[in-house]
Amino acid sequence: MAFYYPEESYTFSEYLLVPGYSSSDCRPENVDLKTPLVKFKKGEEPRISLNIPMTSAIMQAVSGEKMAVALAQEGGISFIYGSQSVEDEAAMIARVKSFKAGFVVSDVNLTPDLNLADVLELRAQSGHSTMPVTHDGTPNGKLLGIVTSRDYRVSRLDKNTKVSEIMTPFEKLIYGEDGISLSEANDLIWEHKLNQLPIIDKDQNLVSLVFRKDYDTHKNNPREILDEKKRYIVGAGINTRDYAERVPALIEAGADVLCIDSSEGFSEWQKLTLDWIREHYGDSVMVGAGNVVDAEGFRFLAEAGADFIKIGIGGGSICITREQKGIGRGQASAVQDVAKARDEYFEETGVYIPICSDGGIVYDYHMTLALAMGADFLMLGRYFARFDESPSNRVSVNGTYMKEYWGEGSARARNWQRYDLGGNKNKLSFVEGVDSYVPYAGSMHDGVDVSLAKIKSTMCNCGALTIEELQQKAKLTRVSATSIVEGGAHDVLLKDKTEHFENSFRS
Repeated sequence: MAFYYPEESYTFSEYLLVPGYSSSDCRPENVDLKTPLVKFKKGEEPRISLNIPMTSAIMQAVSGEKMAVALAQEGGISFIYGSQSVEDEAAMIARVKSFKAGFVVSDVNLTPDLNLADVLELRAQSGHSTMPVTHDGTPNGKLLGIVTSRDYRVSRLDKNTKVSEIMTPFEKLIYGEDGISLSEANDLIWEHKLNQLPIIDKDQNLVSLVFRKDYDTHKNNPREILDEKKRYIVGAGINTRDYAERVPALIEAGADVLCIDSSEGFSEWQKLTLDWIREHYGDSVMVGAGNVVDAEGFRFLAEAGADFIKIGIGGGSICITREQKGIGRGQASAVQDVAKARDEYFEETGVYIPICSDGGIVYDYHMTLALAMGADFLMLGRYFARFDESPSNRVSVNGTYMKEYWGEGSARARNWQRYDLGGNKNKLSFVEGVDSYVPYAGSMHDGVDVSLAKIKSTMCNCGALTIEELQQKAKLTRVSATSIVEGGAHDVLLKDKTEHFENSFRS
C-alpha cells in the first residue's frame, strides 16, 4: 500500500512568524547573516561560509560571470550554469577567478593610426572617455599611450587628427606594475591626482586600469566573499552524465565549490557522481547535491557524501514539474522535514550538513520564513534574474521593461542532462519549465540591500541576531486564506499602487 504523509504540504505563504521578545540590542545593524555553505564537524569551522544567505540558481538566465562577481561582492555566491559546453563553463569560472575588484580590463582600445573621428565614435558607442592606445588595439597589447577627454577639443581639432598626435604618450604616464595591490594603486592615483592608473606587465603590455571613481565603490563592499588569494569565490553546476570530463576542467579553472544540478536528487545517479568525485579528489572538492523534499532523501545524500543539500521540487516560478508529472511537495513542509533530519544527523554523527531552500520564494518575507524553518541559505532564480547583472536580455513589453527568464527544463534551455533518467536519448521528452519575463529591477546591489534590510528587521522582531538564533527562537503559525487577505492592503483605495508593489517585492 502507498505511503501517505499525515499532513498536507504547505507553502511559505501559509505561515507567519509570531514576534518574540526583543532586547534593546535587537537592532538591524547588530544582525549577523553569516551562514555555512558546506559541511563541517562539531567544534570546527566550515571551509566556506556566506556573509549573506543567498546563492543564485544554476540557470542560463541567472548565473553568468557578471552575476558571479556582483553576488560575491555582496557576500553570496553564484553557481555558474552547467547547461553549456565544458569549455565555456570552465572559461566563465576562470574569468571570475581572474577578476580583481577595481582592476578593469579595458573594453575600448585604440591604435595610433586611428583619428579623432574614431575616438568620438567609440566614445558615443561605449560611453567611455578613457581609451588606452595599444600597438594592436587589443586590451592586452603594448601600451603606447592614453586618450582622455582632456587630450582634445573637438572645436579646435580636425577630426582627421591622428590618435598618435593627441594621446598622452607612454613616457609621460604614471603607471603601476602587474601584481600591485588595489590599495597601492589607489595611493598612486591620489598621490599624483590621476583619474585612472594603467597597470602593465614587464613587457609594457596593458593588463588593466584602475579608476579613481571606483574607489568609493570598492569601499562599499564590506561583505564581499574572497578566497585565500583575495579572489572572488564562485561555484559551478555539474550534471550526472559528463562529470568525469566536466569536474576536472572546472577544478582546473578554479571553481571553489560544485553543485549537482538535477531535478531530483534521491537517485543512484547522484551517488555515482559523488562516488566518482570522492574517488578522484577525496574531500578536497566540495560538492552539493539535490534536490530532495523529505528526510529520507536528505539521509541518502548525506550518506553519499554531499557537502550541502538542496531542497525543493516543482516550487520555482518557471517550473511545471508538478503539473507535468505530479511530483513535488510544498516548499515550507519540505524545508521543515529536511531541517529536522539535518539536526538529527548532526546529533548522531557530529557532522553538520547545511541545507539550501531552492524555489518557492515569492515575497521577501518568504526568505526569512525559510531561514526560520531551518534553511541555512537560499538559492534564488527569479529574484536575481530581474537585475542588470543577470545574463538575459532586457526587453520592452507593452511599454514596461522586463528581463527574459526561462527554466532549465524549458525547450529553450534544452538541458536534458538535468532531467535525464538514463538511456541514450540526448533530448527532453517533454518540458518541465517555461519561457517567460520578469519585471526589470535595476541594480542588484540596491535590490539585495532592501531584501536584507527586511530580513534583519524581522529577525529583530523575533529577538534573534543570527540565523542560528532565529531557528532556535522562531515561533511560526499557519494562516487561513482569510488571514492572508487581511495581511495586505485591503478595504481601501490605494493612492499609488506602483509604489506599494515596488516596496512589497515579489521575487
